Amino acid sequence: MKNGVGVAQNIVLFGGTSEIGQAILKRVVKPGVANLVLVSRDIEAAAEVSQSLMYEYPDLEVHHVRYDASDAESIVHVVNEVVDAVGDIDVAVLAQGLLNEGHDYYADPVGVVSMASVNFTGKMVLMYSLAARMRSQGYGKIVLLSSVAGERVRKGNPAYGATKAGIDGFALALDHELEGTGASVLVVRPGFVTTKMTAGMSKAPFSTDADSVAKIVEKGISSNSKVVWAPGILQWMFLILKNLPIAIWRRLPL
Repeated sequence: MKNGVGVAQNIVLFGGTSEIGQAILKRVVKPGVANLVLVSRDIEAAAEVSQSLMYEYPDLEVHHVRYDASDAESIVHVVNEVVDAVGDIDVAVLAQGLLNEGHDYYADPVGVVSMASVNFTGKMVLMYSLAARMRSQGYGKIVLLSSVAGERVRKGNPAYGATKAGIDGFALALDHELEGTGASVLVVRPGFVTTKMTAGMSKAPFSTDADSVAKIVEKGISSNSKVVWAPGILQWMFLILKNLPIAIWRRLPL
């Protein structure tokens, strides 16, 4: 629950080593935040990430929980472990995901299983688990890092785009279902973000960086927004792209 000056007490980042997730933490962790939980597969790497925050905010308690985003059946237990560590969850940022740009799914069709498990199936389980907790406590916000790739799935990486389209739609419907409970979902739709994950890839128009995305997320968390775009111009760009006839869409170099 927020303290007397409106600061969230307990913040959780799923994907503790995510560059965008880290940038968001630098924006939302501030004096008054009591607990930060980094949920990640590589706890040691996540611990290094948290050092600067612990130095800047000596009263901040940092907790680590190990988590395999592809293991959907363990996710409920992971959320319970987070709750055992800090109690109620004010803000949960979901930043874990697979890109697998360039993966040859024709040669390895089974590769879509891990993609779907991390980006879609497991994340649905995670969001329902978090939503159940937030609904029972009467407040809380789930921040889902989606992607403009899900707005209209491109041929360049159809597996990734399809999982993003699925989880994006699910998140908006879940937020609608939670209406009136005090819990809510914020969907974040970034364009191309320059991070280690996208290193070596050609930048798309209106590319951005992790800190720019974090600024938009920070504003979104404190608002009643359901969807935010990073950068904002992509909202209008995709309003056009999403509704292009297939014949025109397929001529675009995407």
